[in-house]
Amino acid sequence: MDDYESLSHTTWSGKYHVVFFPKGWRKALYLELRRHLGEVFRKLALQKETKVEEGHLMPDHVHMLLSIPPKYAVSQVVEYIKGKSAIHLAWVYGVRKRNFVGQHFWARGFFVNTVGRDEEAIRTYIRNQENEDQRPEQSGVDRRLPWLSSADS
Repeated sequence: MDDYESLSHTTWSGKYHVVFFPKGWRKALYLELRRHLGEVFRKLALQKETKVEEGHLMPDHVHMLLSIPPKYAVSQVVEYIKGKSAIHLAWVYGVRKRNFVGQHFWARGFFVNTVGRDEEAIRTYIRNQENEDQRPEQSGVDRRLPWLSSADS
C-alpha cells in the first residue's frame, strides 16, 4: 500500500492533483518567472504541512500533486499557495512597478481531483505534460483534461 503520513492522532494519505492558471493578462509575466516558482510553491506548501509530491509549470498553467493533511481543506492550502506566491512575485521580482501587490496574479479558482489507486498515472501525466502538448494532435483548441470522456463535457 502507499506510504502513509501521520499526525498526533491520525494516520492518513490524502493526495490531490491540482491545476491552476495565471490571469490572462499575466501570462507573459508568468512565462518569465515560472522557473522561480517551483521552490516557492514547495516552501509555501511546507508552511501548511503539505508536500508537493510532483509538479510541473507549463507555459500557461501549473500542475501539482499535493499531499495535504486532513486538518486542512484542499481549498485552504491551494488558495494559500496562490496568494502567497503572488505576493512573493510582487516583492522579489519587481513586479511592483505596475502597482501590483500580488492579489490578482492567479485566475480565480482551480481544478482538483483526488488521487487514489491511479496515483502513478497522475504522476506520469504531470511529468510528461509538456511533451504531450508538443504532439501534433494536441495542437488544436480542445484542451480538455484526459480523464474526462467526451460524454462528460
